[in-house]
Amino acid sequence: MRIGELAGLTETTPRLLRYYEQQGLITPRREANGYRAYDEYLVDRVLQIRGLLDAGLPTRIIKQILPCLDTPRTIHFVDATPEMLATLESETDRMTSRIQCLTRNRDAIREYLDVVKGLSDPAVRPAA
Repeated sequence: MRIGELAGLTETTPRLLRYYEQQGLITPRREANGYRAYDEYLVDRVLQIRGLLDAGLPTRIIKQILPCLDTPRTIHFVDATPEMLATLESETDRMTSRIQCLTRNRDAIREYLDVVKGLSDPAVRPAA
């Protein structure tokens, strides 16, 4: 498939896909005319990359663990170095903190919406 099709299937811009290629995160084949050709498995790979980026992992860490992704959404990393394990533990702790913060913010926004929606209902609106 061409870059535009991969971009559409993954809701990723072609520019971002070229960046992933530049960073060594994906590798398209090159056709005789020089055009990039993306294999079907790259759809899931790009979604994995986006998920890891959304979780806060930097591309340098993603690049290190991508070779261990042998099936969609399954990570196998049998020869991890102590440094890699420490980095992943640190990133996991950072993600957990982020999740807690996001959860607090989500709950506060929901509470606010409940109050605002309750006040906008004429049956609930206090008398002036």
